[in-house]
Amino acid sequence: METITDNWVLACRVNDIPQNGGACVKLGDEQIAIFNFSRRGEWFATQNLCPHKQQMVLSRGMIGSTGENCEPKVACPFHKNTFSLLSGHCLTNEELSIKTYAVRVEDGKVFIAL
Repeated sequence: METITDNWVLACRVNDIPQNGGACVKLGDEQIAIFNFSRRGEWFATQNLCPHKQQMVLSRGMIGSTGENCEPKVACPFHKNTFSLLSGHCLTNEELSIKTYAVRVEDGKVFIAL
């Protein structure tokens, strides 16, 4: 689990990401999954690579909430491993985790901290 917060990079425009869904952007050598969790009024970003089978698919995963604290999560569309959008830890397999990135939205633009 790793949250990156150093340099802000313009990733896309708000309209590029579907409401209550995700999309992938490539920043440098990394594919980043960006999620517009509009039901919560929040944005999240993670690595796009699912560590289970090494597939670039998390941006196409289903987002939702779990537990008493309504922790935001994304489920891999292929094997349904579920990851916290806050911490990156896997909620279904303690051996897996993903990177998460800070997100900032300003003037219709989405910035990711790399």
